[in-house]
Amino acid sequence: MSTTSRLPGIVTTDHVFRVPLDHRRPEGERIEVYAREVVAAGREDEDLPWLLFLQGGPGGKAGRPLGRDGWLGRALDGYRVLLLDQRGTGRSTPANRQTLAGRGDAQQQAEYLTHFRADSIVRDAERIRRLLLGEDTKWSLLGQSYGGFCTLTYLSQAPEGVREAFVTGGLAGLRTSADDVYRTAYPRVADKNAAHYRRYPGDVEAVRRIAAHLAGRPAPLPDGGMLTVQAFQGLGMLLGGGSGSGTLHYLLEEAWVEGVDGPELSDTFLAGVQAQLSFASGPLYAVMHESIYGQRSVDGGCTGWAAERVRKEFPEFDAEQALASEQPVLFTGEMIYPWLFETDPALRPLRETAHLLADRTDWPDLYDLDKLAANEVPVYAAVYQDDMYVDAADSLATARAVRNVRTWVTNEWEHDGLRVSGGAVLDRLIRMARGEL
Repeated sequence: MSTTSRLPGIVTTDHVFRVPLDHRRPEGERIEVYAREVVAAGREDEDLPWLLFLQGGPGGKAGRPLGRDGWLGRALDGYRVLLLDQRGTGRSTPANRQTLAGRGDAQQQAEYLTHFRADSIVRDAERIRRLLLGEDTKWSLLGQSYGGFCTLTYLSQAPEGVREAFVTGGLAGLRTSADDVYRTAYPRVADKNAAHYRRYPGDVEAVRRIAAHLAGRPAPLPDGGMLTVQAFQGLGMLLGGGSGSGTLHYLLEEAWVEGVDGPELSDTFLAGVQAQLSFASGPLYAVMHESIYGQRSVDGGCTGWAAERVRKEFPEFDAEQALASEQPVLFTGEMIYPWLFETDPALRPLRETAHLLADRTDWPDLYDLDKLAANEVPVYAAVYQDDMYVDAADSLATARAVRNVRTWVTNEWEHDGLRVSGGAVLDRLIRMARGEL
């Protein structure tokens, strides 16, 4: 039974759908997928076009609206919005250390999770579209980051269900392997480090001091995790957002307190680090991350912990070497490493499962290049010139390979522009779609 709620300026309605775990076997096991319908207050009974929001990730649930603000406020000017908790996340049937334990051993868990990539997410969405809108009514898509990857899969699998698509920071490389992704990512992350240290030159020594301390004595985190030097470097994830550099700086400011035996890392700092690094609220991001690049026609092998393997080609990210040579210690970015499944309590029970997925070969292709080359669905994409997460060159190559894509290339916003721009990024794309720009 649907539940309707009223919040400032909006009306929300809950929807829960039963979908096949494996869409190739529709009579087999089923899971639940949750979606929240949002409409502007006073327009509940209007026949508005639908906009499906595909969240970033992988493994990210849709945002929880508190009112009519940000990009959602702009979307509600002309759409009825559906916020999808992609399978395995949020109020959909969850996939985490607690629930996966009931699936059996690691092999059974890994097999289950092969159904949690973009191809299954798109099939869920198509089933939902037909149930909510009817077989012949199309909807619009808004794909942020990984949601843009899903959008390209949607246009490959079921373009007949899509009226138009908006993509923000999410035009994936169609023929890009996991190794390719990280080989271009590390230099971009190095550039973000350099920009951070130019902005906050005092952080060079602050980071070196913390890294040197952790090299000799890893620090326990409040949740039982362990802050090693490599885990500390993972705070570089912050550098890909508009305010991330400042957030990192302020976190470093409170790193130390004077304890009984001398200086020690403060509880405030360790709690702040845990809030940034823990995967407790989104374990699928870590478990499934490299699999989103697996395609049998691109790389017939396994992804095989590509971020860890390719990192060896960039010795400037070696903290021990940096400490020995008086160089700045560099933070890493959107990289998932096998040791995370040792240091993070939310991931430890999934260690063997993650290794099995990393070793898996023959991942099905996610993009149909012929269909995309003949695409008739209008696509409007924001490409962030300095995006740390998604390579702009890959995005522009994809825009050239997919018919009917129009891009807006900008360095005004970082990867999180949709969320932090107060609706400006989405407004620009909508105006492009309406012929105003």
